[in-house]
Amino acid sequence: MTQSFPITIYHNPKCGTSRNALAMIEAAGYAPDVVEYVKAGWTRPQLDEILIQMGAAPRDIMRTKGTPAEELGLTDPATSDEAILTAMVEHPILVNRPIVVTPKGTKLCRPSELVLDLLDKKPESFTKEDGEVVKL
Repeated sequence: MTQSFPITIYHNPKCGTSRNALAMIEAAGYAPDVVEYVKAGWTRPQLDEILIQMGAAPRDIMRTKGTPAEELGLTDPATSDEAILTAMVEHPILVNRPIVVTPKGTKLCRPSELVLDLLDKKPESFTKEDGEVVKL
């Protein structure tokens, strides 16, 4: 972690968007605290704090693609925030990624270049895994 500008990325290494966001942070010269949340899991207080920092609702950070969200009934608009949060603690993969926390804010960085808004300094240049050049 860079002490003067601490960064935490809730990361899934299997996700290209998450890998690109992490690579952009590192290309800017930061050594972030990387939390592989699928392995580490979530606590309810962690999720509550992230949502407060983001000004978001649980549904705003819920991932449906490649997760059990639909079979758990979480995509139903009538599903409560409480039910979604309980499921996210039980099934960490339900939280979309990457979520990045810096002194400038907390954000779900999809697309990955949204992470640039959270950094004090930016990389000189950046090319994503798929070859797309990010305009800085």
